[in-house]
Amino acid sequence: MLGQNFLHDGGIIDQIVAAARPAADGLILEVGAGQGALTRQLARVARRVVAYEIDTGLVERLTEEFAAVPAVEVVYGDFVAARPPREPFAVVGNIPYASTSRIVDWCLTAPDLTSATLVTQLEYARKRCGDYGRWTLRTVQTWPRFDWRLAGRIPRERFRPRPRVDSAILRLERRRVDLLPGGELAAYERFVALGFSGVGGSLRASLCAEYPRRRIDAAMRANRVPADTLVGYVWPEQWLALFRAVHTRAR
Repeated sequence: MLGQNFLHDGGIIDQIVAAARPAADGLILEVGAGQGALTRQLARVARRVVAYEIDTGLVERLTEEFAAVPAVEVVYGDFVAARPPREPFAVVGNIPYASTSRIVDWCLTAPDLTSATLVTQLEYARKRCGDYGRWTLRTVQTWPRFDWRLAGRIPRERFRPRPRVDSAILRLERRRVDLLPGGELAAYERFVALGFSGVGGSLRASLCAEYPRRRIDAAMRANRVPADTLVGYVWPEQWLALFRAVHTRAR
């Protein structure tokens, strides 16, 4: 079964569904339907569930079980190879951990995605959500459009077979209104990438590689970012403030 770890704990499944907050008239794409434990719950609360599974044996079982359930469509294939629907939709799934980055990237670039609620390794979710007090490049770059949240923890004992690490419920939610105008998002991503480039060993040194030193110093002082701050310790809100300060003065 391709090394999958299945959830059978009804309380945890309910917790995932509650975190996903599926709309009664909504479309859900489920990643890694497995044995259908999550699929059954999603089918009770959503208008339509498209369940992706790559294991042929499991696909046969799922297809047979849900043949008489019009709300569920079982699809054999790799989720990240699918084209995003041309209507608002959410993604939910107990995903294969080896494909976490690919699945998250797919979600972040899908134009009509409203949210993604994914079971990931705990460490991955904690790093992306700032739970260690540090922030990653991908989180900061997408912060103007997506809220990243650690929505719950799942002990490894709740899976069969039991994985080596604990898991988490990672919640990505598209903001109703972007925190930056659409025309500034690409410039903001480049600004953040420059800050994370590591040039000079600090955020200040990296940004000064392309921007006037006085402008960077003024922006960092105004937003209470110490000059020797390491890049990972700058909060997403501070990144936005720095970007606005630097680019407002650049115009």
